[in-house]
Amino acid sequence: MKTFLYSIFSVLLLSFSSCTSDFEEINTNPNAPNSVQPSLLLRQVIYDFGDEMSYEGFVAGDLLSQHRTAIDFNLFDRHALKSPQLGGNPWPIFYTNLRDNEIILTQARTNETFAVYEGPALILKAYFAAGLTDLFGDVPYFEAFNGVEGTVTPTYDSQEDIYLAEGGIMDNLDKGIVALQNYDDVIPLEGDILFNGDLEQWITFANSLKIKALMRISGEVDVAQQLQQLYTEGNYFNTNEQNATFDFTNSDPNSFRLAQLRIGDFNNFVLSETMEDIMIGLNDPRIGEFFRPFENASGEAYNGLINGIDASQTSIELADYSLAGTAFREDTSTLDANFLTAWEVAFYLAEAAKKGFISADAQTLYEQGVTLAFDYWQTELPSDYLSGQAAFEANGTTPLQQIITQKWIANLINGYEGWVEWRRTGFPELRPIAASLNDGLIPIRMPYPAEEEALNAENYQQAASQTNGNSINVPVWWDE
Repeated sequence: MKTFLYSIFSVLLLSFSSCTSDFEEINTNPNAPNSVQPSLLLRQVIYDFGDEMSYEGFVAGDLLSQHRTAIDFNLFDRHALKSPQLGGNPWPIFYTNLRDNEIILTQARTNETFAVYEGPALILKAYFAAGLTDLFGDVPYFEAFNGVEGTVTPTYDSQEDIYLAEGGIMDNLDKGIVALQNYDDVIPLEGDILFNGDLEQWITFANSLKIKALMRISGEVDVAQQLQQLYTEGNYFNTNEQNATFDFTNSDPNSFRLAQLRIGDFNNFVLSETMEDIMIGLNDPRIGEFFRPFENASGEAYNGLINGIDASQTSIELADYSLAGTAFREDTSTLDANFLTAWEVAFYLAEAAKKGFISADAQTLYEQGVTLAFDYWQTELPSDYLSGQAAFEANGTTPLQQIITQKWIANLINGYEGWVEWRRTGFPELRPIAASLNDGLIPIRMPYPAEEEALNAENYQQAASQTNGNSINVPVWWDE
């Protein structure tokens, strides 16, 4: 009997040991991996951010910058920014992609096989962080991406520190360049839909981003020496072939988001009066790329609507206003998701030259920017365009106004860039909206979203108290 019982016990023990030793393997779903190859994650981060922010640019950014007007579902267009409707809450877009990018950065620093990803991850972190803080001001940053080993209720960091402190925007751009210059292995960068794995192009991208970041903070910091060095070295975007963009396709799932939505959502957005007046005043043929002649026109004519109408009190006949052009719905293969372009860099340098930050000819840089912007939007530059109302020193305007206005025109659907640059420079002159829900004021920052008040209450309350109760009328640090 003892022998029999012992045999049973032995079998049970072996069976239990076998089960526990294989427990992790047996209970791991092969179709739900707990780690992701950085090549797949890099592709996802770049595509998701570009796709999401191009959509946001159309349905929200273009409203704030007065490129377009919303005819319904338009609380955002009336500047109730705490009531996003078809868009207008980019907070989760930034944090989702900053979090995923941090995974890439950690993998690159802990696994030699993935070392090539460190430089691009640092550069993307700087890019995302700049876009986030430029919209909201002080935000969770230095503690925000270590929730597994750190805190899930991060403090809000000052915009100045996010730009200038160790681990911030400028520091990460410098470190990203060094990481790329020091990389000497042969393992390629995969998943790179911006530059197809070209590490030198990532360095050029980082230098171009430094020019943009320095100009953005130039009202608070002496940036002349750094800008001059970057300009003298010349390793920044000079041609559209270098642009940090990726192409949308002409069919699902990679077509521009508005082409995938119902026609009613697309038709909710029309040419704004501000955009119409500026482009018609310049005799700018890009208006035909951006918008369609309105249906009730006799011939090819464009008509815009004032921003921020009260839809409950205003009757709108859609056929009386210009809808977005065919590139935004019927043929989205002509559109790009824009991270940074040569024309933007040229305009930043033209501004820097005009303000005396660099020794260069501002008019030459301005005209280079205009030429590149026309080429980017696939429109032929008229031979007399730069000698008419778009001339660098045209009557009734100033060179700085011309530089920023041309950048504003080309920044259509480019996230919130047109609005951000208007906040920084005051150009172009935006119109009072028709039925403001913000006491007639044009907002100068995005509000923290409601979920922050619920999920990060203590830190949110402190940040809100420093912005007059999370007011959209309190300037960010570089705008003070």
